[in-house]
Amino acid sequence: MRIGFDAKRLFNNFTGLGNYSRHVVQILAEHFPEHAYHLYTPGVRAHPELAFLEKYPLQMHTPPAGFRNGLLKAYWRSSLVGRDLQRDNIEVFHGLSNELPWGLAGKGIRTVVTIHDLLFLRFPELYPAVDRLIYNRKFRHACRAADRIVAVSGQTARDIAAFYRVDPARISVVYQSCSDLFKRPVSAEDIGRVRRKYNLPESFILNVGTIEKRKNALLILKAMARLKAKQDPYLVIVGRPTGYKNELVAFAAQHQLSDRVLFLHDVPHPELPAFYQAARLFVYPSIFEGFGIPILEALYSGTPVISSTNGCFTEAGGADSLYTDPADDEQLAGLIENVLTHTELSRQMIARGRDYATRFDNGKIAGDLMAVYRQL
Repeated sequence: MRIGFDAKRLFNNFTGLGNYSRHVVQILAEHFPEHAYHLYTPGVRAHPELAFLEKYPLQMHTPPAGFRNGLLKAYWRSSLVGRDLQRDNIEVFHGLSNELPWGLAGKGIRTVVTIHDLLFLRFPELYPAVDRLIYNRKFRHACRAADRIVAVSGQTARDIAAFYRVDPARISVVYQSCSDLFKRPVSAEDIGRVRRKYNLPESFILNVGTIEKRKNALLILKAMARLKAKQDPYLVIVGRPTGYKNELVAFAAQHQLSDRVLFLHDVPHPELPAFYQAARLFVYPSIFEGFGIPILEALYSGTPVISSTNGCFTEAGGADSLYTDPADDEQLAGLIENVLTHTELSRQMIARGRDYATRFDNGKIAGDLMAVYRQL
């Protein structure tokens, strides 16, 4: 089979959508090497996370030589790439990041699109109006044009059906996984090096993700304020800052927690597994997500997880993680106290969490995606 991918994010984005794109291509090339994989991108950035491409016989395609400026490259990706797909005899084309090119109908190419979430429709107040208009146009077109829609969770599948009135029979739920970095033990020496580099405490709660309102880290601080007299826990927050961080800093100062909270930005991805494996507990009280990759990273790392009752989080965390109402800091405080004070509970969560994470192993995800392509 000759399979093409919209690989813009694979080559140019080194967070969520880019991580997903690279992971999909890598696990397919690894588990199904008999197929030909073609990557279509308007440009390429040099980055260490692209080194894996050298291991596999992947074909990369960029715009024609005359398409030098950004507008022409974007036009090629959104409207002209169909001619290149026909030239290369592509049988299935997969839009990995919520989009499909226009004009593929009638070209004999079957199409798949991955929809990660519809947060801009669920929480429009979090997005500028112009962004919502652009996203809605792209997502709606992709959902209408695709022969098959891949949703990264059951929650996203339900949202696609509800917001865009898509027949659920056209949607396949294929979960994401996380980088293999989180699936391997980190040596005591490397954990010690990371501890010293970032001045990490011996015992701490971890939160990873963009520091934005939707991720709801303020709930953790409110729970810590309740626990101050009992546990006095330490919190490490790793992620890109936004204006929401100011709320967290102000709350911590008001409740004498400033010396118990450490904010870290621009932590290199290869160092993150050491953070997870050093942490006593991972707390992720996000209000809503398409899936929740940090939860998987924690499960594979052998770290107990507390997340939210909303949305997809129980799909990512399984029955043996703990869940809180994302508006109830008293409930979260009780869950944190239970995990930190009950060693047996923590051990059970670690063991059962690792077992649950096996359903997101690379071979399973690759097989589910290949089944979608073969079906087409």
